[in-house]
Amino acid sequence: MLETEKVSVVVPTYKVEKYIHRCVNSILKQTYENLEIILVNDGSPDQCGEIAEGYKQSDSRVKVFHKENGGLSDARNHGMKQVTGEFTMFVDSDDWLEPYAIEKMVHHSLAFKADVIQSAFYYAHEDYLLFDQRHYTKNGDLMILDNEKLMHELVKNETVKNFAWGKLYKTKLIRDIPFEKGVLFEDVFWAHQVMHRVNMFVILHEPLYNYYQRDDSIVTTYTPRNLDILKGLKERHAFIEKEYEELIDESFKTILKTSLIHYNLLSMNRKVDRDRHHRKEIQSYITDNYFSFQQAIENDKHLSLQLRLFYKHPYLNIFYLVSKKVVRKLKVFSKPVGLEKIKLKSRKEVQTL
Repeated sequence: MLETEKVSVVVPTYKVEKYIHRCVNSILKQTYENLEIILVNDGSPDQCGEIAEGYKQSDSRVKVFHKENGGLSDARNHGMKQVTGEFTMFVDSDDWLEPYAIEKMVHHSLAFKADVIQSAFYYAHEDYLLFDQRHYTKNGDLMILDNEKLMHELVKNETVKNFAWGKLYKTKLIRDIPFEKGVLFEDVFWAHQVMHRVNMFVILHEPLYNYYQRDDSIVTTYTPRNLDILKGLKERHAFIEKEYEELIDESFKTILKTSLIHYNLLSMNRKVDRDRHHRKEIQSYITDNYFSFQQAIENDKHLSLQLRLFYKHPYLNIFYLVSKKVVRKLKVFSKPVGLEKIKLKSRKEVQTL
């Protein structure tokens, strides 16, 4: 039986000895104290296991589990089996929480009888934070979404993110929905199954989660495994066609935007696609679904142009995007409102937020 008002925080750890203290300390120092911190050492070759055991010795709320390496999904699934709280949160081990994050999320979940609470978040760099002003307003009123509005926002992935982290879930809602193992972007395979069950979803505009941004470039670290996101989106699309017919166009739009991005990334990093197998696969999918895409994006002039150019030849679209980027740098176009940059005085300040 789940313990009322207790929050179980699942933290998978693997090769994060540099960041794990910042993460775990931010959970232990929460103003909300009825916690269970589940640290899952996913066969990490560094000191993560030993560090986790140290926390277990110093705080009775910490539970530690060691397992063979199986990836983030497998570690989360393992952690979920140990959960005893009414609520569950996932925190990635290089991220961290604001001190009052859990208290505020639990308060709003109880007040609104919400199945899931999502907060805004910071994109956290070493010496500055970025806040997304396009979709959140720091002092804005909370948003309450029913299932229909929630699924629409999830497919758009702007205000409601596909990320598993940054949300407080009622444990009974997610307990029997495991993360798919062996894939990247595992949240895309998982989130729509969860949100399909949600009746009440609340968004807090205040940033309560810090999403750490490593310096690695996606171009230099890109591998064909990154294409798992397209697999996940297509799997979700089949679900949308069955359950939410009114969202088919929005789903096609998301798939198209993501397909174009990954075609361009493969073109920039050709060594991972020497025989053009993956690019041909993307091109064939776009060509085969051209008219569905065209219908889905008829009100988006920019994306419609990209689709037409890509259909004629993929490199025409790449040339168009490069040209647009150059023009923007020359300040011919004004920059849209985007991310607010918050400078930090020092690296130490980042670690103590």
